Amino acid sequence: MHKALIVDDHPFIRSGVRALLEANGFQVVAETDNGANVLRLAQDHQPELIILDIGIPKLDGLEVLARLRALSLPVKVLVLTAQSPEYFAMRCMRAGASGFIPKGDDIDELSKAVSAIMSGYTYFPSLSTQSVFLGDGHLSESEKISSLSDRELLVLQYLARGLSNKEIAELLLLSNKTVSTYKVRVLEKLRLASVVDLADFAKRNGLI
Repeated sequence: MHKALIVDDHPFIRSGVRALLEANGFQVVAETDNGANVLRLAQDHQPELIILDIGIPKLDGLEVLARLRALSLPVKVLVLTAQSPEYFAMRCMRAGASGFIPKGDDIDELSKAVSAIMSGYTYFPSLSTQSVFLGDGHLSESEKISSLSDRELLVLQYLARGLSNKEIAELLLLSNKTVSTYKVRVLEKLRLASVVDLADFAKRNGLI
């Protein structure tokens, strides 16, 4: 029987994923609602599959992927997230994920992804390479987003949702000063003047 670990900060999502995995013959050995616990649980329980959300507190999913890869654990990771596949699927692939499923997809899609990954395949959505809206400097908005680091992209989303620097710092285990630095970088890279502009930009590009 394959062992699985579920990482999501929403209990009802964890419950639904657990039911699906158990119906497919998995033993769910652990669940957690934050990224800080994942490495310890993965080392303690040695799961063959991790279902991972990206937007989780304490240690974001992309950082979790990078750290799991650094440990060389024999585990496959399927990202199940509400984040936009256009901006996050390739980042997850580069960080070491075996698959990416948007939470809005049908539950059957999750079953297919799990089956494919456990059979040795990867499972990622087909993405359009079309540019979105040309802005200043002749960079499309999608290209500007691609220029952001993984952490900058997460900070962008939190700022666009109205979180304060202090709240973001607590979520990501960073100092207020570090979050402030990320905020300045994001505004500069996107060529925006304020957090209000940032929120409009994020909504326009499906980031919130």
